Amino acid sequence: MTQEALESLLLAIWPHVAAVFTVLANVLASGHAVLRKRDVRAAVAWVGLVWLVPLVGVVLYLVLGINRIRRRSRALALRQEHAQFPPQSGVPACTPETLTTAVPPAAHLAPLARLVDEVIHHRPLLPGNRLVPLEAGVGAYPAMLEAIDAARTSISLCSYIFDNDEAGGRFVDALGRAVKRGVQVRVLIDALGARYHWPPVTGRLRRAGVRVARFLPTLFFPARLPFMNLRNHRKLLVVDGRVGFTGGMNIREHFLPGHGDAKDLHFRVEGPVVGQLQETFAEDWVFTTKERLKGEAWFPPLEPAGPVFARGIPDGPDEDFETVRWTLLGALACARSTVRIVTPYFIPDPALIMALNVAALRGVRVDVVLPEKLNLPVVQWASTAQLWQVMRPNCRVFLTAPPFDHTKLMVVDGAWSLVGSANWDPRSLRLNFEFNVECYDPELATRLDAVIDERLTRARLLTLEELKGRSLPIRLRDGVARLLSPYL
Repeated sequence: MTQEALESLLLAIWPHVAAVFTVLANVLASGHAVLRKRDVRAAVAWVGLVWLVPLVGVVLYLVLGINRIRRRSRALALRQEHAQFPPQSGVPACTPETLTTAVPPAAHLAPLARLVDEVIHHRPLLPGNRLVPLEAGVGAYPAMLEAIDAARTSISLCSYIFDNDEAGGRFVDALGRAVKRGVQVRVLIDALGARYHWPPVTGRLRRAGVRVARFLPTLFFPARLPFMNLRNHRKLLVVDGRVGFTGGMNIREHFLPGHGDAKDLHFRVEGPVVGQLQETFAEDWVFTTKERLKGEAWFPPLEPAGPVFARGIPDGPDEDFETVRWTLLGALACARSTVRIVTPYFIPDPALIMALNVAALRGVRVDVVLPEKLNLPVVQWASTAQLWQVMRPNCRVFLTAPPFDHTKLMVVDGAWSLVGSANWDPRSLRLNFEFNVECYDPELATRLDAVIDERLTRARLLTLEELKGRSLPIRLRDGVARLLSPYL
C-alpha cells in the first residue's frame, strides 16, 4: 500500500475510531456513576453531562466525580502492627452504658456514643483526656512551637496549608532544630495546599533536614488524576507521641498578630486520645510514603491526663466515608436544649438542613455563627442562597464582623463538643480527609460556650426579612452559586 493510500485510509477511518472511543468512554464513565454514586441526583447529573458534552464530560467526571480512595488493607495492617488499640495505658474504653454514670449531664447522649461506636469500629471513646483551647496567633502557634522545641523522640506534623512565610519560617526553624537534636521528624503537607505560597515550603524543610512528603500529588502523576479533587485537610501535630495539637488552623502568617489577624481555634491535647491523632497521621504517612511508623518513639504508653472522654473521628473518601456527617446527624437527633455551631463555610446538604429544622421544631435552640464576609465569595453566595431553609423553623443565624473567623466548633446541651478541621460543606463532609475530636465533658463545653459567646459580642442576628430584601440580581447570583455547592 502506498503512502498516499495509507493516509487516505487513515483519514477515512479516524472519525469512526474517534466515535467508537467516545462512546466507549461515555459508557464506562456512565456505568461508574450509576454504580458508585449514592445520590441519585448526582448520578443523573453526571450521566447527563457525560453524554451532553462527550469526552469533556468524561474528563470532568474523572477529575471531579470520582471521590473514593480504597486503602483499607493498608490501614488495617498498620493498626495490627503497632497494636495501639486498645490503648497501651490499660485505660478501658468507655461504653455508652458507662458514659451515663461517668458523665451524668451527658447521659442522654449515650445513643450518640453508640452511633459513633458503630460508625467508627476501630477508635473507641477513651477517658482521661485534657483539651485546652488555644486562640490563633498569640495562643496556638507559641504553644505548638514550645512543644516542638521540647521534643525528645518524635514529631509528626500534618497540615493542609504550610506557607513559606513568617509563620512557616518559625516552624521550619523549630523543626530543623529538632532534627539536629536527633528527633525523628515527619511532615505531611497536602500537595494542593503546599502550592498556596510560592516557592513552596517543602524545599526549605528539606534543606533543614526535615523529612517531608506531599499528599496525593497529581501534577506529574497522571495515574492519580482521578483523585486530584480529594485533599488532606487535616491539621495534626503530635510530639513524642504524648502531646497533640489539632483543630482548624493551617500554618500561615494570616493568624499572626498584625498580619490580618484572622481568628481560629486550635487545641492542645493530652491523654490516651493522642494515640488516635498519631494513628491517623501514621495511616496518612504510610499511604503517602510507604514508611511505617512504629515503636515507642511514635506510640508510647499513654496515661490519663484529664477528665474528658474523647474520641478521634477521621473522615475521608476512603473507609472512613462520611463519619463526621453521621456524627452531626446523631448529635442533632440527640440534642435536648441547645445546639451551637461555629463554622466559616456553611453549605449543609438536605439531610443536615432537615436535621437542624427538626431539632428546632422539637424546641432545641439552634444557633449558627458564620463570618459576615468570607474569603471565598462564591462559597458565601451559595451559603446565603440556602440560609432561609435553615432559618425558617426558628434556627438563628449570626454573622460575625471582620476579621475573618476560621473557627470550627459544635457544642450540644452544654455537655458534648466537636472540634477539628471539618466545615459544614460538601467538600469537608464528602471529599476531604478530615479529623475531628468528639468530647464528653461539661467543663470543656462551658469553656467552648464562652468562646462562642465572645464571638457573639461582635456578631449581628440575620433575619429572614434581610434575606428576602436582597435584590433580584443578587438572589439569582446566589442561586446559581448554590448549584455548584456539591463542589464547594
